[in-house]
Amino acid sequence: MAVEVVYRSSRDLERLFMDKAEADRHDKMLELAELLSEVLQRAVPSLTEQQVEEAGIYMAKNRDVFAKAFKSQPDALSELLNAPVDVPPPVEAPAPVEEQAVEPVAPAKPAKAVKAAK
Repeated sequence: MAVEVVYRSSRDLERLFMDKAEADRHDKMLELAELLSEVLQRAVPSLTEQQVEEAGIYMAKNRDVFAKAFKSQPDALSELLNAPVDVPPPVEAPAPVEEQAVEPVAPAKPAKAVKAAK
């Protein structure tokens, strides 16, 4: 039997990593995303929680590009504009359930009342 060492991020318990450094990078990215989400929520209160979370994660994953842009290189953002966008598929409403003919059920006999002790 082989033994395999895996690492798990403390912020994302479902993802496993083969390398400790990779798990640490992922954990730091999620920490940055969380802080960015808080800042965005304060700056734009009309955003939904999901929008804020997605924007925070996007910015954290692309922190190097944003860092260049903030350091007087706004053209660095063109890298993100030209990159393919991972758009999650829209959530579809469940298909309506067809009404089925239901046979009437005979009412059950009412339970007898328990006599109170005297």
